Amino acid sequence: MKHVLLFLLISLTSLHCAKDEEEDGPNQAQIDDEIIQKYIADNELEAMNIGSGLYYVNEETGEGENPSPSSSVRVAYRGYFTNEEVFDQSSEAGITFGLNQVIQGWKMGIPFFKEGGRGKLLIPSGLAYGDRPRSGIPANSVLIFDIHLIEVL
Repeated sequence: MKHVLLFLLISLTSLHCAKDEEEDGPNQAQIDDEIIQKYIADNELEAMNIGSGLYYVNEETGEGENPSPSSSVRVAYRGYFTNEEVFDQSSEAGITFGLNQVIQGWKMGIPFFKEGGRGKLLIPSGLAYGDRPRSGIPANSVLIFDIHLIEVL
């Protein structure tokens, strides 16, 4: 009998929480996914959803190895918003860093590229800077990066 009461209590609590979430409207992850889906459609991209709201576009496969999430890499990049406004970019020579030192979207997305590969990462705000504004990037911003994985170190 105790188990039945506990199950009913948990079920009712879950229903109440789900109802509250519906009444509050979409969460930030849902909003970001809608923004990314619109960007993909508007730009006729063949993007792969790799989970957690992160998408990548493979434009040039490359011939080298794939990095791991803990690899050091040299990457040339251009970062911009869905309105194409650039907020950061490297030189053609790229920059070197450990993937454990960057935003989660890069740590998860860069390993989908092979050395020499090029493409895009479409990163929801939760895998970037979330609700914290940062260096010209407003809170809850979806970020797009053109990536050239020059070298896995």
